[in-house]
Parts: sequence; structure tokens; C-alpha cells
Amino acid sequence: MGLDYIFTGFENASPIDWYLDDSGVAHVSLIYDRERQSPNRAVLHWHFQLQASPGTDVTLLLKNFDNIWNGRPGSPILDETSCAISEDGKAWTVVTGRKTAENFLKLKLRLGAGNLSVARIEPYRLSDLQAFISRISDHPLVGVAPIGQTVEGRPLEMLRIGREDAPYRLLLRARAHPWETGGNWLLEGLIRRMMEEPPDFCLYAMPIANKDGVARGRSRFNLMGKDLNRDWGRPADPKLAPENAALESWLDHMREENRAPHLAIDLHNDNSGKLHISRPEGDYTAYLSHMETLEQALRDHTWFTEGSTGATFRNPGSFGGGLLVRYGIDACILELNCHWSAGLNKAPLGADWMWMGQQMHTAFSAYFGNRESSN
Repeated sequence: MGLDYIFTGFENASPIDWYLDDSGVAHVSLIYDRERQSPNRAVLHWHFQLQASPGTDVTLLLKNFDNIWNGRPGSPILDETSCAISEDGKAWTVVTGRKTAENFLKLKLRLGAGNLSVARIEPYRLSDLQAFISRISDHPLVGVAPIGQTVEGRPLEMLRIGREDAPYRLLLRARAHPWETGGNWLLEGLIRRMMEEPPDFCLYAMPIANKDGVARGRSRFNLMGKDLNRDWGRPADPKLAPENAALESWLDHMREENRAPHLAIDLHNDNSGKLHISRPEGDYTAYLSHMETLEQALRDHTWFTEGSTGATFRNPGSFGGGLLVRYGIDACILELNCHWSAGLNKAPLGADWMWMGQQMHTAFSAYFGNRESSN
């Protein structure tokens, strides 16, 4: 008795190649995303379903983790790497895989019910977003506006939660990199709390920037090979990165109406969980002061504990640096640690990030309140 099949015929499933060796171990080769005109490649997402008789024990070897970031080799897996599993695709738990000497990830699993979904982190699909928008779109504080399309023509929307005449405006973007689902769970938690307790700020949210990548189970780049968290130092090419061009057009419109966001955060996942603060050339004393206020608000009111990048950190062309230099918006990157939350002392799941989103309601209120009192 052994593994019958690995099924990938569903939304957000990762492209894979696989085989069973003579001992019954399933070798799963994940397929790299590749960046346009660059050596960079990435495998960060896996999502597939194991099928076998109930009670079957399965050993997996996941392969192709020899990533290249910014021209440098690196592996996305740790000696012990958490994964999410589910028998029904709805209720998820965490298991731990071990890194081998060959840079493979080894997982030993029991298929109690016969089918078992395996993912890097708890999935959040396009259908999940559409269902959520359908549930909230009739709320008097919610607006949904189309702002553009992806490479494959999927519609991109901007959600508004709160009064348009609120004294402060907040922009959050999620899923520039398709695998990073934590931002979507956080947004759901924040939006639900805002509808229950309207704050003194208005939230604008681009919930899934890289919709094509999410639908196709990709890891990092859009379908034209562009990293949507790069090249923000200049206007986006609407053919290669229509997702960024759409957001830029929205920002241009908001700036023309004197309604540009006061704070913008790009939500990501990684294995460190830091707040990435931009430090371009020039005098950005006020910005850095605002980032200190933001970090303290996160520490005081959420389970965030990982801290921020140091004074020598540079990441030119990222969302944070581009919006700061080109638009004068206080902008940064918030990495949500998908491996281990020190603040929770556990590997996080969707419910944990939703809780963080609920806490963000208080954190952002404190941030804007402290910023107002310091001006």
C-alpha cells in the first residue's frame, strides 16, 4: 500500500513533476519561476493533494530549492521548515519537514482520510477573495473600484473601507508575490474589525496584486517575468507589469485630488518577519521618525516582535523606496514570518494573521494619533 497519485488539477495548485522510487518515496520536483532578463529564479510555493488509501504513510522529498535572489544563490528552506496540511482544504494544521544535505525538504505524512492537501502556508485563493468581497460589498463603509487588469486580463480592484473624508488614508497591498498569503488573512481581519468599529482613517487595499500567479500556483514573478516589488524607481511598463501600472495610475489620480495615502505598506511573507524601512539618498528624517512610530505601534498593539531592518539596509526600486521617493508617501515593506511567530511562539496559520489584522486596527489608530500629536 502506497501513494496512488499527486493531484494538481485545482485552483492555486503548484506546477510539479514527480515520481515514486523503488522504496515508495515520492520525489516532487517543484518548477522554478524565472525573472525576465535576469538569472533570478524562485520556488517558494507548493500546494498539491496526495491521494492514497486511508491510513497510508507517505514520505515526500520536495526538490528545486536552489533559488537565486538578486543574483545571489540561496535556499528558502530551513533545517526545519513548517508546512500546512489539510484533509478537506479548509481546516489546516502545521507539520515540520527537515532539510536534507542535498537541499531537499523531507516530509513524513499519514493520510488518515485518504486525501491530504500539502502547502507551504495556508492557501488564500482568488475564489476566497471573491467570496469575501461579495460578503462585504454592500456595507455602507465599503467601496470596490476596478483599477486595471493583469497580464492575462484578470480584473484588479481597489477596496475602500471607511469614510473618504477621513483625516488619514492608509494603503495596503498584498500578494505582489503569489505564494505570500499572510497579507490576505491580515487584510480580512483588519477589514472585518473596521466594519465593526470604524476608525479615524480610511483604508485602501489592493488585495491580490499578482492574480495570474496566484491562479497558476506560481511563486514570485508575474507572467511576464517581472517582480512586482522591483523597479518602483521609475514608471512601470504597462505591457510587462500592468499590475504595477494600474496601481501607479490610481496613485496619480489620488495625488491629483490631494488624497494621496499618508502611509503605504506592502505585505509579504518570509522567514524573518521584519519591517523593511527604506533609506534612499537624501534627508528623510521625518519619514524615519514616522517609521519608528509605526514600529512601536506594531510592538505595542500586535504580536509583532521581529523589529525592523538596520540603518545600512538598502533595497532600491522596492515598493517602499519607490513610493517614498516618487510620491512622497511614507511607505515600507512588512514581512510576515511564515515559519515561526516569536510573538505567538508557534508557526502561524490564517487565523493567526487574521487576529493580527484585528490588532492592526488599534495599531494604525495609535500610529496616526501619535503622528498627529508629534506634528
